[in-house]
Amino acid sequence: MSTTTWDSAVSIARRFAGRYPLEGTYHEARLARQAPLLVERATSLVSEETGLTAPGQPDVAVVSRAEWVENNIASFSALMAPLTDRLGEDREVGRGLAGRIMSAELGAVLGFLSRRVLGQYELVLPTSDGGDGDTVMFVGANVLSMERRFEFRPSEFRFWVALHESTHRLQFQGVPWLRSYFLGLVEELVAASKPEPGRLNRLSEELREAAEQGRPLVDEQGLFGLLASPDQREVINKVQALMSLLEGHGHVVMDRIGERELVSQARMSRILASRRNDPRTAMFMRLVGLEMKMKQYEMGARFIAGVERQAGWSSLDAAWLRPSNLPTLEEIGDPVSWLYRVG
Repeated sequence: MSTTTWDSAVSIARRFAGRYPLEGTYHEARLARQAPLLVERATSLVSEETGLTAPGQPDVAVVSRAEWVENNIASFSALMAPLTDRLGEDREVGRGLAGRIMSAELGAVLGFLSRRVLGQYELVLPTSDGGDGDTVMFVGANVLSMERRFEFRPSEFRFWVALHESTHRLQFQGVPWLRSYFLGLVEELVAASKPEPGRLNRLSEELREAAEQGRPLVDEQGLFGLLASPDQREVINKVQALMSLLEGHGHVVMDRIGERELVSQARMSRILASRRNDPRTAMFMRLVGLEMKMKQYEMGARFIAGVERQAGWSSLDAAWLRPSNLPTLEEIGDPVSWLYRVG
C-alpha cells in the first residue's frame, strides 16, 4: 500500500478521533510526570504476582489521540506491507480499490479506538524504523476524560491502567518466544492472503447459508473474518486464542493487585466492564471485528479463573513454557481440557 494510502488512513482516523479539551494542558503534563513512577511500581507488583520478569525499565510516554493513531499506522505499515502487496495482485480486487478499502477500514477502526484506548504496550509491533520499541503509552486525553466523567481518583485510576500495560510488557518481555510467535502468526496470515479463485462465489454461498440458518451475516470476526479464506480463519483462531489468554491474564492480574492496593478498584472495574458492553457501539464493533476483542477480556478471564480453580494459580505457568502449550480457541472455553493436555 502506498504512502499516500497510509496518509489517507491517518487522515480518516483523525476525523474519527477528535480532540479533548484538556489535551495538551497542564493536566496532561502532570500525568506525564507521574507515569514513569506508576509504571515502575506496577512492574514490581506484577512481577511479584506472576513470576515474570523483564530487563530494565521501559520508556513511558503520554501521547495524544492523533499521536497514538500515527504510531499505530506507522507500525502497521511495516507489518502489513507484504499483505497489501498481495491484495493488489488479486484480480478480483484492483490495487487501487484494495488500498482504498484498507485505508478506510484501518482509519475508521483506529480513529474509533483512539477515543477509547487508555494505554498500550508497544513491543508487540515493529517501530517505524524497524526497531523493537519497549514503550508503555498512556493516551492522556482518554485517561483524563474517564477520570472526570466517572469521578475516578486520578492516582488510583492511573495506577490501575499502568498495572494492565505493565502486565502485557512482562508477558512479552518475560516469555522469550512470545513476540516472535505472534509475529509468526501474522506472517502466516500474509502467506494465506493470496488470490483465491472463486472468492466471490464462496462468499455468496456462505452468506446465503448464514441467512437460511438464521446466523449473523457478519460474525464477531467482522469484515476481515468474512473475507478470510479457510486457511486464514485457522490462523485467526490461533490469534484469538492467544489474545484471549493475554487479555484475560492481564485483566485478572490488574484486578487482583488492584483489590489489594486500590480502594476504588471494584467500582472502576465495574464501570469499564459496562463500557466494553455498551450496545450503542455494538454494530460498529461487529462490522470491524472488534466484538471479538471485547469478548477476549471475558473469555480469557473465565479461562484463567477455571484453570486456577482446578489446579491453582501456578499451573498457568505451563502456558509460558512453549508455543505448543498455548490454549487453543476451543480450550479457552474448556480450561479442564487444556489442563489435561499440558499435564
